[in-house]
Amino acid sequence: MEKIASFTVNHLTLEPGLYVSRKDRMGAETVTTFDLRMTAPNREPVMNTAEIEHLGATYLRNDPDWKDRTVYFGPMGCRTGFYLLLAGDLEPRDVEELVQAMFRFIRDYEGPVPGAAARDCGNYLDMNLPMAKLLAGRYLEKTLLRLDEAHICYPE
Repeated sequence: MEKIASFTVNHLTLEPGLYVSRKDRMGAETVTTFDLRMTAPNREPVMNTAEIEHLGATYLRNDPDWKDRTVYFGPMGCRTGFYLLLAGDLEPRDVEELVQAMFRFIRDYEGPVPGAAARDCGNYLDMNLPMAKLLAGRYLEKTLLRLDEAHICYPE
């Protein structure tokens, strides 16, 4: 079997960034999958992802310009970041402001995590808002606000 695209990226040199993971054609539409890599794979601890997923998905589904183009937002299996799937043939610079705004929202969020109730979530007790705020602030300040070509293009 062929390796899937995400397994062809060199995780030994991959740094936090905002990358295009893949582009898929769905009929006449292109869906772009973004790799929101928040930690350095195999060099930093895995992240708890539930609360960032809940807050990020809530933000995206309420953004007036992007809610109808948001296909999916969720964690990577390795828990080093998230995948964001958006309708359109897009590049990192096209979504840079959206992703910054989403992580500002997460960093500054106060109150109960949306969907953090037994009726709404299959593992609602797995929520750590202070950690989500810390990780979001770190990703925003150290990565998203300093994006350069090395952090929007996968390493060879």
